[in-house]
Amino acid sequence: MTDAGAPPNPDSAGNAPYRVLARKYRPSSFDDLIGQEAVVRTVSNAFETGRIPQAWILTGVRGVGKTTTARILARALNYEMPDGSVKGPTIHMPTLGVHCQAIMESRHMDVLEMDAASHTGVDDVRQINDSVRYAPASARYKVYIIDEVHMLSTAAFNAFLKTLEEPPEHAKFVFATTEIRKVPVTVLSRCQRFDLRRVEADVLMKHLANIAAKENVEIEPEALGIIARAAEGSVRDSLSLLDQAIAHAAGQVKADAVRQMLGLADRTRVIDLFDSLVRGDIATAFKEFREQYDVGADPIVVLSDLAEFVNFVTRVKIVPATADNVAYGETERVRARDFAAKISMRVLSRMWQMLLKGITEVQAATRPAAAAEMVLVRIAYVADLPTPDEAIRMLEQNGGGSPVVSGGSAARSAPSAPVASAAPVRMPTASPSSFGGGAARPQMAAPAPDPQAAAPQLRVTSFTQLVALAGQKRDIMTKSALEGDMRLVRFEEGRLEVALEPNASKTMISELAKKFELWTGRRWTVIVSNEQGQPTLRSVNQAAKQEHARTAEADPRVQEVLSRFPGAKVVEVRRLAPEAPETNINADYGSDDPPDGSDGDDL
Repeated sequence: MTDAGAPPNPDSAGNAPYRVLARKYRPSSFDDLIGQEAVVRTVSNAFETGRIPQAWILTGVRGVGKTTTARILARALNYEMPDGSVKGPTIHMPTLGVHCQAIMESRHMDVLEMDAASHTGVDDVRQINDSVRYAPASARYKVYIIDEVHMLSTAAFNAFLKTLEEPPEHAKFVFATTEIRKVPVTVLSRCQRFDLRRVEADVLMKHLANIAAKENVEIEPEALGIIARAAEGSVRDSLSLLDQAIAHAAGQVKADAVRQMLGLADRTRVIDLFDSLVRGDIATAFKEFREQYDVGADPIVVLSDLAEFVNFVTRVKIVPATADNVAYGETERVRARDFAAKISMRVLSRMWQMLLKGITEVQAATRPAAAAEMVLVRIAYVADLPTPDEAIRMLEQNGGGSPVVSGGSAARSAPSAPVASAAPVRMPTASPSSFGGGAARPQMAAPAPDPQAAAPQLRVTSFTQLVALAGQKRDIMTKSALEGDMRLVRFEEGRLEVALEPNASKTMISELAKKFELWTGRRWTVIVSNEQGQPTLRSVNQAAKQEHARTAEADPRVQEVLSRFPGAKVVEVRRLAPEAPETNINADYGSDDPPDGSDGDDL
């Protein structure tokens, strides 16, 4: 990259003072700009066809190159070789021209830069209006670069309007701003707008690697990725962080040193924390969080990194090619693919919402670490709860006398202990009177089983019960694998034979037997079969949804609705709860009067 600055003056010892990387490697031509191909292509076509506007406005986040691009535009407008070989504006500037050095150093008398943040008044604009009438002294064009133009007052903007609309042929204006919405539309309509985009992380990594090579600095690729992500698309911020990392490391720049410098949590440990949360293992999650906190990680940073990984897994689930981004570490990409295949979108979106709310709570808490731990508790206990329609579907699938393994606070208090039960537990059902309104008779709780008579083992007699047990244990990965990756071949109590889907994890089988034994208190054998087996539970549910949709579309009433709204389609079919029959609410008491002696009219 071309070093646009002049040689610095040596100090008293004869050594040149150090220049920060952001200034030392500042672009001086369009070839040096990175990540702004659209701007370069538009300006190139405009210069080649002679369609050069009288004013540009450059907008974008801090550090993407707005002021630098403005100076390059001024240089391109006034590019001139000593032999006079260049006759007009051009973006091809292989060597320094007559005016280039002075323009890039902001000391050319025909290229005037003004900081609107410190010159906001109408008098400053009047000075420009008075001077714009005079021809340039030596250059081809008189160029006015106004940085942070949104800081100008309303009167100053109004004073600019006439000059912007009909400037002299020798005058050009280049505005730069980070707040484009604060610029009046009357000014925007007189300018050609360029939105400088954030630079992608992989592009920043290559740029930083080239600069590190020129500076003879060894830096790990993972460290480059951390700096590129922390810069959030800003080239200047990335160079400043690289400068700081080189000084911090005092040698080879390693990823751990960069994390320590930025106060970031170890990425691998954040992924381990995520894994503990989706498995519902609160004890391990607490231990992992406390270890990160003890080594200096900020609780807010830990939750923010956790939210960033949730977002990354979600993007990988939607667009699998996202996992090929080299800005992320190899471990991060591999594990994100695995999580994306196992965790549903519902769980990921709920974790994201809870983390966003939790980060705000931790920021306002007097004890951030304790507040962060409570956020982790909520995520592990709530993030995988079924939606109401899923809960109804589970009840329907386990209806007709099939036993259902139900979860509760007692089960959650000791998630790793084997479950002991005298008989299969059924979900409680509500009486019709509890839905019909009025004073319903309280339901008597069933007597608790005698602990001495309880069987030491939990009986699981069907594959669906086994899936429900995984859900009760809050083991999302196992539940997802049983539903989507395994086709049932044979099931006996203590023995499961399944066929695997092509994308199923082969290491899951060895873990299933241990988990089933831990949950039920009896030994289990899990076998992979070569037989076709039954369809997966997930495919059965999807087929049922599609069949319900087809049945609904065939209904004449639905067809009439669809015909009235062209383009409409049946997205989902839900079963409504049947209305409770009108019954005498006092029938349970064996008389026409309620037990309190009232006449019942107030009911």
